Amino acid sequence: MNRSIRLDAVLIQAVIAGALSFSHLHDLADAAGQSGWKAWAYPISVDLLLVAAWRRLRTARGDRAAWAWFVIALIASLGANIATAGLLDLDNVPAWLRIVVAGWPALAFLGGTLLVHTPADTTPAPALEPTEESAPVDLLRTDDTTPELDTAPEHTEPAPELPAAESAPEPTPVPASVPPALLDHARKLADNHRATTGTPLPIDNLRAQLGLPATVVDSIAAHLQLA
Repeated sequence: MNRSIRLDAVLIQAVIAGALSFSHLHDLADAAGQSGWKAWAYPISVDLLLVAAWRRLRTARGDRAAWAWFVIALIASLGANIATAGLLDLDNVPAWLRIVVAGWPALAFLGGTLLVHTPADTTPAPALEPTEESAPVDLLRTDDTTPELDTAPEHTEPAPELPAAESAPEPTPVPASVPPALLDHARKLADNHRATTGTPLPIDNLRAQLGLPATVVDSIAAHLQLA
């Protein structure tokens, strides 16, 4: 409800101000010798130039030409309002004012044409390059240079195939210590067998004659170098 009331008040104020300005411009043009329909056309010409310049300023606030034509139209509107407030004798208008009023249509046409047909400069401003002071500081860097990372895959040559390691010879088992008396007895049995048969004494035969565990007999055979 409040919003609609404010909008109505603004519209009413705009209508009143427009009607008064329109009337003042009409009276000034009529007093300057522009009678009939020409006097009614002058207020429309001034207001249209003012609106065109304002619309151009909304799209390009830095447009100097739009500001210039906006000021010209505003001076024409304000000047007419002030001149018709009793400061000017409308029955005896000076010659310079008649010249201004007569030349206004050409001036307004020129301004409106330039505002409408001159493209606005909408080129975006170039982005500012970061300076040393504004550039973000890399807290992880400890030097002043940034190493360039080589992202290209490096060509690596295949590693030469190493020859297969030769199998190491199995270590010869070290025979366990055997009592000398037992070793002498076993040597005598081996010598007798060799003297009788001419062949080395088999380990199984030695094991049967000694009646000892296999590990002990194997150690004796290792000392005697029996197959």
